[in-house]
Amino acid sequence: MGAILLDGESVAARIRGEVADRIAQLGAEGVGVGLGTVLVGDDVPSERYVALKHEDCAAIGMHSVGEHLPASATQREVLDVIARFNADPAISAFLVQLPLPAGLDEEQALLAVDPAKDVDGLHPVNLGRLVLGTPGQLPCTPTGIVELLHAYDVPVEGRHAVVIGRGVTIGRPLGMLLSLKRPGLNAAVTMLHTGVDERDLAAIVRTADIVVAAAGRPALVTPDMVKPGAAVVSAGTSWEGRKLIPDVREDVAEVAGWITPRLGGVGPMTRAMLLLNALRAAELSAK
Repeated sequence: MGAILLDGESVAARIRGEVADRIAQLGAEGVGVGLGTVLVGDDVPSERYVALKHEDCAAIGMHSVGEHLPASATQREVLDVIARFNADPAISAFLVQLPLPAGLDEEQALLAVDPAKDVDGLHPVNLGRLVLGTPGQLPCTPTGIVELLHAYDVPVEGRHAVVIGRGVTIGRPLGMLLSLKRPGLNAAVTMLHTGVDERDLAAIVRTADIVVAAAGRPALVTPDMVKPGAAVVSAGTSWEGRKLIPDVREDVAEVAGWITPRLGGVGPMTRAMLLLNALRAAELSAK
């Protein structure tokens, strides 16, 4: 029997529908919800990513504003846009798209974002709240992964979760999130990375009930590394020519109990959670 597919597209569609309903309710109460994007330069993947965000907003009735600065923009010009978005009541939350062009200070730009409007949930204030377990904006991809596991009734509480990858956007915050002492979380978490000896990495992964690969290394997780019946989530990708290669080999589906598809797993969930974060920011600012 093959693994159950963790279909992010269908779960994300449900979340977008719920966000759209709530936006309509808030609108009737005179409360608007708006998402802002700050894009600098002409990086093609970044342009496409930002365009998708605005398409998502249009599809659910969320107001969106995009500021696209040339690659020649100065640090001051970038900070001025951030300050304007911070002060604009029509923008509930926004993101500064990375990478910024060479010569611009990404850290300074990200720190300038009002934590209450940090739609990515990656401002140090919000990451600090995650560590403490106090309310705050949560990173989109980690929360999307958790929502996907819950949607398919994957047991998490008290189970062993192995996260491969220690990046600030996925690995580190996901490990903290899964370990929080809350219903639906409360897992025992082991965090690995590609600096770990391959034999040790494989041996540890074999003990996991949940495996999340977020290292950006093609086909890192193979069938012999997975405990039969485990849930396997591929959150990292890389390119081989024009082909997108996930961190998890496709034949892992022959061993796993649940697995994300090659396309349509974590990506749609990340986009849906970003919309949900913008909604939650608007709700909090309206209180």
